[in-house]
Amino acid sequence: MRKEAVRGAVEDFWSVRQAQIEKLEDQGKAGGAARANGHMGGFTELVAQEFIDTGVPRECIKKGQPYLPGYYRVRKQWDLAIVWNDILVGAVEFKSQVGSVGKNINNRFEEALGTATDTHAAHAKNETYGEVPPWLGYVFVLQETTETEKKNRSTKALFPTDPVFVGMSYSERYQEMVKRFIGERVYQAGWFITTKATDEGIVYNEPLATATAEAFAVQIRGQVDYVKAVLKAMG
Repeated sequence: MRKEAVRGAVEDFWSVRQAQIEKLEDQGKAGGAARANGHMGGFTELVAQEFIDTGVPRECIKKGQPYLPGYYRVRKQWDLAIVWNDILVGAVEFKSQVGSVGKNINNRFEEALGTATDTHAAHAKNETYGEVPPWLGYVFVLQETTETEKKNRSTKALFPTDPVFVGMSYSERYQEMVKRFIGERVYQAGWFITTKATDEGIVYNEPLATATAEAFAVQIRGQVDYVKAVLKAMG
């Protein structure tokens, strides 16, 4: 993905959020903007275009929160699904966190883990997705604030916790989550972005080497090439 396109998606993220806030009667004080749809649209379009540029027909791109079957529940809405000749080329979730990280970080973890686990279980138990197992992607945008960057968050629990989390900030915990998702193949690819809007302008960073725009795009191209080979062999 071109850096200019990524920057455009980040800027769109902030502009759409601001527009949403301005439309709310309480100016977003009750968190309404965080619940509104659309601010991740630039990232969704960018990822969808990457699949198209790699050779997937445009009509195979399913937006508008398409449903995919699960195992522990009947179905789950995804943000983007790509279906080509009855093969699930990929499914991608797009999530963000702006403010209130301490209150919502566990919800984000549980939602991400549950969505992927249920989809993989459907295939393992019922062979739901046929010859090609699910390829899942996870895109996460985190607003960088003093709250997200503060070190030494508590790790106390009734039993010993993983020592790797000692001293981490919320941002680092999110990075560790995405890193482990990729390493354990919970998600086959990830993209993690931190960003903030300042008086000088909008800035963003990709602090996790295994989850940059470039790494994500390479994974997409690899998956599409694999599906092309399968389709060719199937005649």
